Amino acid sequence: MMTFTSLPMFMIELHLAQVYAADSLGLITNTVSTTLSIYTGLLIVRVLLTWFPNIDWYNQPFAALSQITDPYLNLFRQFIPPLGGMDISPILAIFLLQIVGSLIPG
Repeated sequence: MMTFTSLPMFMIELHLAQVYAADSLGLITNTVSTTLSIYTGLLIVRVLLTWFPNIDWYNQPFAALSQITDPYLNLFRQFIPPLGGMDISPILAIFLLQIVGSLIPG
């Protein structure tokens, strides 16, 4: 059985660099995955709140939610017009986030 004391120093450093790189990559993918999950949740809350017509989107916390989610939703609203008065762009927006989230390993 080989121990670290019997290995040359450069091999120990190489092994540690690989361990740190794997930990860093895992941290990054976990952070991106968590961020996508939170953003998807915010989009769902935004869509559910649009069912209540008496909400004033210019008052907090609704204004903050709108500022966070509307830029992403507007990307889809450019290409998908409302059908029968119903905005279906959030469906595609959430679907795309789910696809991206599933492509992230871990």
